[in-house]
Amino acid sequence: MSVAAFAPETPTLVLASSDRAPGQARRFISEHFRALGVADDFVGRLVVTELVTNAHRHVGIGLIVVRVLLDEPERAVRLEVWDEGDALPVVRPENPDATGGRGLPLIIGLVRAWGVRPLYETGKVVWCAL
Repeated sequence: MSVAAFAPETPTLVLASSDRAPGQARRFISEHFRALGVADDFVGRLVVTELVTNAHRHVGIGLIVVRVLLDEPERAVRLEVWDEGDALPVVRPENPDATGGRGLPLIIGLVRAWGVRPLYETGKVVWCAL
């Protein structure tokens, strides 16, 4: 008798680009961190808020997709935010007079690793390993 093993589904949230999207993404992260047994979801909520807000502000159209993946050997959580924009995130030099541009440097200081993966047709995935 053979036994088939299936990978669990990756938790995914599909959002319309709107001012409500970051709050919806935070609730999604809290729920799925709890399901994964991750007690502290503060960094996850902060990261997903920033990435979804950036997708909404800088792309403004289309869908935003949030995924949560678990790297089982290391028990590390990986967040991915997909959007339909082709422009890649830019880490700006520190400017104390600027009214924006602090989110990505903040994220970089809080996560283990991050990156951007362009998609074949259009868009990109920004990911962070927590």
